[in-house]
Amino acid sequence: MKTILVDAINAFVIKNHGIFDEMYKMLEQYPNKKIILTGANDEQMKMFGLDNMPYEVFTLKHTPEKTDPKYYEVMLKHFNLYIKDVIYFENDEEAVKSAKSVGITAYHYDKDKKDLVALKNFIDTNLSAN
Repeated sequence: MKTILVDAINAFVIKNHGIFDEMYKMLEQYPNKKIILTGANDEQMKMFGLDNMPYEVFTLKHTPEKTDPKYYEVMLKHFNLYIKDVIYFENDEEAVKSAKSVGITAYHYDKDKKDLVALKNFIDTNLSAN
């Protein structure tokens, strides 16, 4: 079963608000494992509440950033995952390009539109794909 990689800030977590409840409810429809990806350091983990999430949180504390393909290589190795085992959504277009550059199926989630219908479509389409 594929793992859903979830962007933290400006997607799952909204600044000055906390968890985006509608997204959380949508993600809970899937029995798949979810991992929240961030670059947050210890201070930012607390500031954004990432130390109290419903899913496991992975960070490399900005070394490197998610815009660096090495971030995804380290993350996959850390969780013993293969590229075909994950799908990912992310609000930063450069981070999406970076993830795609290592072969991860990734989707640019527009933090301003908050289009959960399009996001659900991406997840539904790609969870069943090999």
